[in-house]
Amino acid sequence: MPPAAKPPVASSPLPRIGQSPADPRFVQNPYPFYDRMRALGPLVIWQEYGLPCATGYTALNALLKDRRLGREVPLDQRCPVPGHMAAFAALQANSMLELEPPRQRRLRALVQAAMTPPMIATQEPVIETLAGALVDAFPATGDIDLVAAYTQALPARVILHVMGLPEVPLSDLQRWSADMVGVYQAGSNRAAEDAANAAASEFAAYISDAIAARRRHPGHGLLDTLIAASDAGEGLAPAELVANAVLVLNAAREATVHALGNAVAAILTHGGPEERRAWLAPGQIGETVEECLRFDPPLHLFRRHVYEPVEVMGHRLAPGSEVICLLGAAGRDPARVEDPHRFDPFRPAKPHLAFSAGVHFCLGAALARLELNVALRTLFARCPGLHLAAPPVFADSYHFRGPVALRVRPGA
Repeated sequence: MPPAAKPPVASSPLPRIGQSPADPRFVQNPYPFYDRMRALGPLVIWQEYGLPCATGYTALNALLKDRRLGREVPLDQRCPVPGHMAAFAALQANSMLELEPPRQRRLRALVQAAMTPPMIATQEPVIETLAGALVDAFPATGDIDLVAAYTQALPARVILHVMGLPEVPLSDLQRWSADMVGVYQAGSNRAAEDAANAAASEFAAYISDAIAARRRHPGHGLLDTLIAASDAGEGLAPAELVANAVLVLNAAREATVHALGNAVAAILTHGGPEERRAWLAPGQIGETVEECLRFDPPLHLFRRHVYEPVEVMGHRLAPGSEVICLLGAAGRDPARVEDPHRFDPFRPAKPHLAFSAGVHFCLGAALARLELNVALRTLFARCPGLHLAAPPVFADSYHFRGPVALRVRPGA
């Protein structure tokens, strides 16, 4: 479990601002709060977290790439793992997401070697087939909840195929994922910890059973590649194999579910059939995907531990403190993007931080971009008259952001 945050040390008192991350108004639209925070300065204490937050693109990009900060909890801040969190802690202790180089670099290289551009390119017809089958299953009449019918199901089926994993009820994947990330959300309590530990135990058992089955009957998925690396003595210990297979499956599903839901919501909210045809045209769709990621990214908050003294826009952070990187705010930084609250797929594209940056840049970014590209063009090509039946409703799941309900009608 992450330790309690230590107060930051800064060169001068930082401004403070309060906002409950569970406030329904914030959940549905956090961007006005980010604007208020940004107006107070480059580094502001978010009172509910008790930590300084960076909201500007330049500061965030620098922090995410600065090796004096990282995800791994410093040795002198680690607490004994409580018994009720043992299964969850075992996965976290071996996950490359929670580690720093050199161990993180070794684990990342093994996974990255399997997720090559040619391998990802081979997934395009698979994604098209899976997306088309889901659209074909839409009811002929009445409203459709695209979250249940499309944006939740497609990323899960894609990553199961990429991994070479056996089918598992999507409800189980969704529950495991939601319960595991729930422990990091604001207001986490003992019940959330128990749910996260139970989910981690079930998830690890599913992956362990799949590994045993693939050793008996090898296949050609990403899991097989990782098993081969482990069996060949390439530095992937059994616990690391399980933990990082869980990470890849969980992260690829969770983030892409939210990214796709946000993208569909933005496109339906801001454009009619003619605009959508232009936005999703073959020569434009790549830029539209990037605008969707900038405009409403799936992950809004990442913490970084400070290992060495760091200066952020004139403020000093001391070793042992923490800082929050508000990825959700970076894409709407007016110093970076003109008229940032306007959804405009034709705006000149600029790099964004929806996939983070530095050594923890999302390994699955290329696959996620491909999924978004195929999923959007398939959905709107087959349902050109699709329109909202009700405004999108976003899940109370901060620091992730994505719709929990997206009710639509097929149209003419």
